[in-house]
Amino acid sequence: MYGITNCDTIKKARVWLESRDVPYRFHDYRAEGIEAGKLNGWVGKVGWEILLNKASTTFRELADKDKQGLDEKKAKALMLAKPTMIKRPVLELGDRVLVGFKPDVYEQAVK
Repeated sequence: MYGITNCDTIKKARVWLESRDVPYRFHDYRAEGIEAGKLNGWVGKVGWEILLNKASTTFRELADKDKQGLDEKKAKALMLAKPTMIKRPVLELGDRVLVGFKPDVYEQAVK
């Protein structure tokens, strides 16, 4: 699981996983960053539009010029520079990537 420690959604997802004894490792990308290869893999599986959290404080605080003309290349550069713009959590389950926390989606994914 990838995210930031103090995120409420991360906390809910972790409680959900732990209450069902689903093993996971947590990677705090605020503290540890995110590798370009990892981000590229996620973008390839779910798309940059899903990963880039436009509702995040970090994104909203960007200058208008940085928000305009978003494409995959620009979005990836923003997320690598400021990983808190990545929607969270990102959960890798085998070759699947889940973005965000929805208990019903997690339930189906861990069966």
